[in-house]
Amino acid sequence: MHTKDYEVWHNIKRNLHNKKARPFFHEGEVWFCSLGENIGFEEDGRGQNYLRPVIIVRKFNKEVCWGVPLTKSKRSSQYYYSFNLNSKTSTAILSQLRLIDCKRLQYKTGAITTKDLSNIRKNLRQLLS
Repeated sequence: MHTKDYEVWHNIKRNLHNKKARPFFHEGEVWFCSLGENIGFEEDGRGQNYLRPVIIVRKFNKEVCWGVPLTKSKRSSQYYYSFNLNSKTSTAILSQLRLIDCKRLQYKTGAITTKDLSNIRKNLRQLLS
């Protein structure tokens, strides 16, 4: 079992909060995001900056958005939505929808189709109702 180092993550999070400017972003884009070291079954980021790709599903303003983390694992249930991104299959983990301060966004890696964004939103509405 992986031992989590929350001290390292908290130092990175402090730097993001204090120093990083928010990038310009749009709904439907996929960004690598510093999601951090989380608890239990919450999706963690990986690597030095605790990064994980997320889809921007709703932009509220220039500071916050709703993001859905992605995985390379193909899964099928009401909690997942698989699609092609950059010629590879990715799966949105709909149950992990979260509010993200856009200071966490590190770099854009692509965008999903309008149809996939619409389907993800439809599936999220069904999941939340």
